[in-house]
This record gives sequence, C-alpha cells and structure tokens, in this order.
Amino acid sequence: MDASAPSPFLDLPAAVDTEGIGVPAHYGSPLAEQRALAEGDAIVDLSDRAVLTITGPDRLSWLNSLTSQALTGLQPGESSETLLLDVTGRVEHAARLLDDGQTLWMLVDRPEAEGLLGWLNSMRFMLRVELADRTADLATIGTLGDPPLPIAAPNDVPLIWHDPWRAVTAGGHQYARGEHPGAGWSWSERLVPRDALPSVVARVRSGELSVAGTLAADALRIAAWRPRFSTEVDERTIPHELDWLRTAVHLSKGCYRGQETVAKVHNLGHPPRRLVMLHLDGSEGVHPVPGAVVSLDGREVGAVTSAGLHYELGPIALAVVKRSTDPAATLIVDADGTQVAAAQEIVVPPEAGSEAHIPRIPRLGAVTRTPRQ
Repeated sequence: MDASAPSPFLDLPAAVDTEGIGVPAHYGSPLAEQRALAEGDAIVDLSDRAVLTITGPDRLSWLNSLTSQALTGLQPGESSETLLLDVTGRVEHAARLLDDGQTLWMLVDRPEAEGLLGWLNSMRFMLRVELADRTADLATIGTLGDPPLPIAAPNDVPLIWHDPWRAVTAGGHQYARGEHPGAGWSWSERLVPRDALPSVVARVRSGELSVAGTLAADALRIAAWRPRFSTEVDERTIPHELDWLRTAVHLSKGCYRGQETVAKVHNLGHPPRRLVMLHLDGSEGVHPVPGAVVSLDGREVGAVTSAGLHYELGPIALAVVKRSTDPAATLIVDADGTQVAAAQEIVVPPEAGSEAHIPRIPRLGAVTRTPRQ
C-alpha cells in the first residue's frame, strides 16, 4: 500500500482532513470523539507518520552515543524517546523508540524522517548497524486504550510504543511542580501492517471500533502538557524549555552532541524560554492558530505552539514564552486580529535550572577556624 496515498480512514462518513496531511482531523463531532478517546474507546489514524528502523548488534550503543537518552539497557518491548541535539544543545530531531531484541523501531513525524535518516547514515562509520525506512510497510495508530488491532510483531514482540510521559524516567528531571496532568496520560502508538488498514476501517464501519480525529488527540495532548517535535520545537528550542528532561534526556549518561549545554543550563543557568499551558477566554468564539503572538502589556513575549478545544477545559493552548514573563499575569493572544485573554498554567517555572547546588570549594591554603568554646 502506498504510504503517500490518502488514508482509507478518509473514506469513513464525515471524515475531514482539515490540515491536508492525509489523515482525518475529525469525523464531524470533535468533542464527542475526544471524550471517547479519553475514555480509551477510540483509535486515531496516524498513518501520515514515519517508521524508521535500525538493525545490527551495535544499534543501541551507537544511538546512545549520538542522542540524549540512555539506550544501552533498553529491553525488548520497552519504550523510550530520545532527542538529537546540535552542538549548542538545540533540538534537531525527536524519536519515539521501541526495541524488539533485534530491531530498534523509530517513530517520527513524516517531515523529519528523510533528514534524520540521512544524518544517521552519515554517522555509521564502521559500526554494525543498518538503517531503513519502513513507512511503506507499517502504519501508526494512536490510542489511550487497548483496542483489538492487528499489531505487527516481526520478531515476536508486539510493536506498541507506550509513551513514557506518565512519569519521570530514570536519569531525567521534572521542572513542573505539583500534580502533573501527564500522570494519567496512557497514550500508545501501535504499528499495524499498512495493507491491513482497509480491514481496520471495515471494523470501524461495522461498529467494532470507534475513531477519533487528530484534533481530539491534540487537545488531550495539550492538556497533558506533552510536547511534540513538529509543534513545540523551533530553531532555538533546548529540551529544558519544554520540560523534556522529564522523559527524553538522561542527565548522567556519557557524552553526546549538545550534552555540555544540557548540563550547563540545568546545573548553573536557566532556560531562556519556558512552556506554559494557556486557558483561553472563549467568549469571542475565536481560537488561535500555532504561531499566534502572545503578548503582555503590549509587548510580544512568545507564541502559541499548539491550540485545541478540550471537551472539559474549553479552549486551551501550549505556548513558549520568555522566562522573565510574569507567571501570574494574564496574557493576550492574537487570534486572527482578535485579542484573547489567556491565564497561564505554569509548566516550566521561571526559576527552572540551577539544580546542582554545588557546595563552595575552600581556597587553597585557607584556614578552617574552630569557634571558641
């Protein structure tokens, strides 16, 4: 089945591809779809996403040396995620990872697949690794439940990526404080043979499976404060700004490109920007789009990265703003010329970073004085 062809899910009644990406954004009832998805009763067609593989005995140690997460101990069936950074610590790629004991599966957004695959191939040298694009063979389906699907398992391990966002992973660090909405985020992405998609659609038509569009998935992701490469990342993004040290960075692993910036900002400095969730005033009936300007007292302080209409919270958005932005202030979002008030829910606090608290080292030759009794 041609991976570039429109998804067969678009043939379902009322399916609408509002974003032109080849999969349904909704099926006519985004809020009802969202509720069904939140309750674990629906699936989301993500067949526009890419699937890459790395095989060979050096696959884990090799990728471990290049990216931000510790991967050498990844067990068959275990899920992870990692970031490829540039030398200044800025995010260049993000990959969701699943190893089945023989192959490392990388789930990425389609626009970044070619560039990531090309760069990784350039870094193979003499190591025993082989890379391939398997997007034409396998399609991704997302869910918050456990629906009956024809999961691919070429090496007897079902290819199901479980999002680690529910908790801070080993070696990671969370800047967000208090109760985290990601604790209830049971998102998974399941790989099915692409030629099985028509049979999955037939089961939807028969009522055996329920569907939700990408708008529903995005609104729930925003409410979980979950960053995504294709939306929250720009050319300046470092992981700390999105609280991505939580699941995609191991702070005590060996060297990798960009590690110095990661350690320096975390231990001694502060990220220059910070992620917030915005609760938007919905009285005007308008909603911002990604890139919408966020301002305070007439000054631009950031931009919306993702926006959605949540079935319980109403209009919400993720935005990246300057660290110095008053966390208690009501912000203004420009929604196509309409000024919309937005209350902040702090994800990354302004004081994030400087976590090491390294004790002061005495000067050489200094005398330690004992107080008189």
